Amino acid sequence: MSARQAINIGMSEAQRSDIAAGLSHVLADSYTLYLKTHNFHWNVTGPMFQTLHLMFQTQYDEIWLAVDILAERIRALGFPAPGSYAEFARLTAIAETDGVPNASDMIRILLEDQETVVRTARAVLPIAEAANDQPTADILTQRMQIHEKNAWMLRSLLDA
Repeated sequence: MSARQAINIGMSEAQRSDIAAGLSHVLADSYTLYLKTHNFHWNVTGPMFQTLHLMFQTQYDEIWLAVDILAERIRALGFPAPGSYAEFARLTAIAETDGVPNASDMIRILLEDQETVVRTARAVLPIAEAANDQPTADILTQRMQIHEKNAWMLRSLLDA
C-alpha cells in the first residue's frame, strides 16, 4: 500500500481543516434544505400549487448540483465530506419540519432556511479569505448570492 501524497496547495493542513469543517456545515445545511424543499414540492397544496410546485423544483434542482460542488471542494482540501443523514443532522443549523405544513408555512420555513444557509456560508467566508483560498471564497459567494435571491423570491410571496 502506498503512502498518501501530501497536499501542497499553499495552505497549511490546519487552514484546510478549518475550511473543510466550515464547508461541511454549509454542505449539511444545503442537503437538509434540499431534502425539505423536495418534500414540500411533493406535498404542497392549495391555490398556489402550480407556482410553488415549480418554484420548489427549481430550487431543489439547483441545490442538488451545489451539494456536489461543496463536497468535492472538501475532498480537494484533503478531507472526507460528510455523507450520511446522521452527519448532516449533527452539522446542520436547519431544523426538521414535522408533518406537512400548509403552503404559506412552507414558504416561511423555506425562507428562514435559505437565510440560514447564507449565514452559515457567511461565517465560513472569513476563514477562507484569511487562508487566501479564493476557490472556496468563490463557492461561498455564489452560494450566498443564490440563497439570498431564493429568500427574496420566497419573501415576495408573503407580501399581502
